[in-house]
Amino acid sequence: MAEIRRRPITPSVQASSSSLPRPSSGQRRPEDRLWRRSRLSIFILVSAGILGLYTLSNSLFESTPFFSYRIASHSSNEFKKIRSQDETLKLPIGYAVGHADFDDGRSRICKKEFLEPKSVGCNWVNVNLGNEGSEPNLSGGMIPAVAPPFGMTRWTPQSRENYVSMCPYNQTDTKIHGFIGTHQPAIWMGESGPTEIHASLGEVITDFAKRGLSFDRKDEYASPNYYRNLLDAGKDKGKVEIEMSATSRVGHIRYTFNTSFENIKPHVVLQASRKTWILHGDQPDDKVPYYPDGYVEIDIEKQEVRGWNNERQDHVLVEEELPAKNFISYFVARFSQPFVEGGISHSGKIQHGKLKSQGEVLAGYVQFPETTKEVEVRVGVSFISLKQASRNIDLEIPDGQTLAETSYQTRSLWSDKLDLLSVSGATPSNLTVLYTSFAHTLVYPYEVYENTLNDGSSYYSGYLDKVVKGISYSGYSIWDTFRAQSAWLIFTSPERVPDMITSVIQDYKEGGWLPMWKNIVETNIMVGTHADSMIAQAMKIGIKGFDYREAWQAVRKNAFTPPDRDTELRFGDREEGTPQEVRAGLTEYMKLGYVADDLHTESGSRTLDYAYDDHAAAIVASIMGAQEDAALLRKRADSYRNLFNHETGHMEARNSDGTWAGSDKGWTEGDHWAYTLDVMHDVPGLIDLMGGKDKFVNFLDRHFVGGHNLHTNEPSHHIPYMYILASSPHKTQEWVRKIGESDYNHTADGLSGNEDCGQMSAWYLFSAMGIYPVDPANATYVLGAPFFDELTLKLPNSNKKIEIIAKGASSKMKYVKNLKINNQDYEDHIVAHDLLSKGGKWEWEMRGDPQTWGT
Repeated sequence: MAEIRRRPITPSVQASSSSLPRPSSGQRRPEDRLWRRSRLSIFILVSAGILGLYTLSNSLFESTPFFSYRIASHSSNEFKKIRSQDETLKLPIGYAVGHADFDDGRSRICKKEFLEPKSVGCNWVNVNLGNEGSEPNLSGGMIPAVAPPFGMTRWTPQSRENYVSMCPYNQTDTKIHGFIGTHQPAIWMGESGPTEIHASLGEVITDFAKRGLSFDRKDEYASPNYYRNLLDAGKDKGKVEIEMSATSRVGHIRYTFNTSFENIKPHVVLQASRKTWILHGDQPDDKVPYYPDGYVEIDIEKQEVRGWNNERQDHVLVEEELPAKNFISYFVARFSQPFVEGGISHSGKIQHGKLKSQGEVLAGYVQFPETTKEVEVRVGVSFISLKQASRNIDLEIPDGQTLAETSYQTRSLWSDKLDLLSVSGATPSNLTVLYTSFAHTLVYPYEVYENTLNDGSSYYSGYLDKVVKGISYSGYSIWDTFRAQSAWLIFTSPERVPDMITSVIQDYKEGGWLPMWKNIVETNIMVGTHADSMIAQAMKIGIKGFDYREAWQAVRKNAFTPPDRDTELRFGDREEGTPQEVRAGLTEYMKLGYVADDLHTESGSRTLDYAYDDHAAAIVASIMGAQEDAALLRKRADSYRNLFNHETGHMEARNSDGTWAGSDKGWTEGDHWAYTLDVMHDVPGLIDLMGGKDKFVNFLDRHFVGGHNLHTNEPSHHIPYMYILASSPHKTQEWVRKIGESDYNHTADGLSGNEDCGQMSAWYLFSAMGIYPVDPANATYVLGAPFFDELTLKLPNSNKKIEIIAKGASSKMKYVKNLKINNQDYEDHIVAHDLLSKGGKWEWEMRGDPQTWGT
């Protein structure tokens, strides 16, 4: 979902002589970048010349694809040998190169204690990849957050205020206003219960705009487990070094105060509540002020600051059936050094000595003796209570734990996942994209459950508006992630998948429906009920650990029960105060075979999505023995045919009287070109509908050459894989490679669209392996061609691994002549999940010119 919820995309339809897709207005296509950058006398001169020539040649080779991938291919075991220049860096004692050069001016070195345990994968992650540009549509929507995989609270430096369409950090900014513990799951979604903390010297300033401190980019170091920067508090005050690590529910921050001035006291500010914004409509400028309530108390005896707020920016979207009125995010801050005084502020107005207050734009602060040089703060966060926030500190970062130990704890969790992947034949830029992509797939959905005393795990349920026992997740961007990210998690985080599916079933039991886009509760963002696909995929694979009967009940309700007021509401883009949207227009869909454009918005997209969801629901029904329902749903899955206009050769929305609505009507995040190809479950049927393989391939050619394949939006993600299903495998291999090169790179500008909770990255990872789940509900994968000479993915909790061997793929040999799986020729162009899950050796024979394999 690359733009603010469901904003239509209307790309240029002019033909292009270029073979690459061209960006539409307001979108970017980053260039593919690589990384830039007497006898004794005679003996010395000759040696110096040889050394200089060697250094120059290395530098030139690193900028040349043919040589650079060979340099990088030797990096699997020791990061420092990626570039020869790293070995000549003069580093302070106790410091080391922490990550690759991402061409952004940030520091690459940090203390060695924050680089433990050693991890090849962590060293290649660029936490700013996808952070560049004007918000929201020229940025990937990513931030340099520190948290473990799937962490409940992500801590990031805050350079701007965040709200729907705005992230809390952008690397074009030059001031840091503190750290924020954020629960904003994506740039186009609202924040929920953030915690902000800021430290400085001298006069206490709590106002967000005024408290920002400038910094030099060269002083900033950022990684998945540790962040560091040096902030300037003013020429007559000094500087503040900020360091931060975090666990899932606790931020761990160290402030070092450097001042030579007298009577300068350090202070720390905790923002309890703030002025923020609600987006009315789908445009970033259509925002109005929003003032959540907050509470703060300063306990000098216990040396704690405690507080809460009820901020939930998306609360306006769904009507009173899901009020979540009791939602509160709590925090408790503990300090390593005693503070001596404190106070509060409302709207930036300081009230020194007042230690407790409630209200809007509220902050608390504490001051330390002027001799204080270092303060560590542990901030526990909870959705349950202040007591639980304190318990979370005891459980995750207990007294006496050092910042380095917290970093080690979190880096270990990243290493356990990222180091499942190894690759040979990739450039440094490729390696950054690969490992950063992997990291991006391990952020959502995020934990919202907490370890409660004697109860095991509990969570705040926004549907029931109270705390209940169990495990739950939030941040489900299912319209995006059902396509590939859900499949990637099955391979790389199988221990999480049963609980993640149980979580959506709990949402059904508590709120009446499976979630579409859950942010604490359902938000009605996007269209379709693609949780059906997640469940079908898991059942088809045979994943255990969730209730199949309840899952089928939930899927069946999606398929046969229209939402409340379905015949009254259009369920428009970010329409406020509506019931849960689910399959809006299902009433006429079941009657007419399509959603009518004169009755419901985005009718064409809805019709095609519902047809796919019917396909997924049929799989679930069949597994559960409900054969009559399965047969009916399979028949309904053909509803896509009702939108094909034979006169225009495109899909087109229809009105309730059967007339065509026009080629530009009824689409979300795509156009009639993309949606004509949005039939993932029945490509052979679509080929026949469009007149056979030759006409279908011709349509695909016009789609790509005309610049209609906008990878920024998910309906285009499966399209290049359709060529091989029409007996043109070389065109799949060409276009997948082109997209991988044009839409991804190693810099902050490295995503062509918003990350979409891991979907953009999952596309790249699967494509690099040479496979893609075109029909995820069916747990099958269409074959493309690998990007690199060798890629191995170890399957966790087993001795199995998938070995992808494609000699020459790294040097532009992109066409497949033959494929052997475990030494057996494989002739089909589709592979089942079961074969992949067994691991094994995949040997691709690559060539530099188009081949007939796969036809």
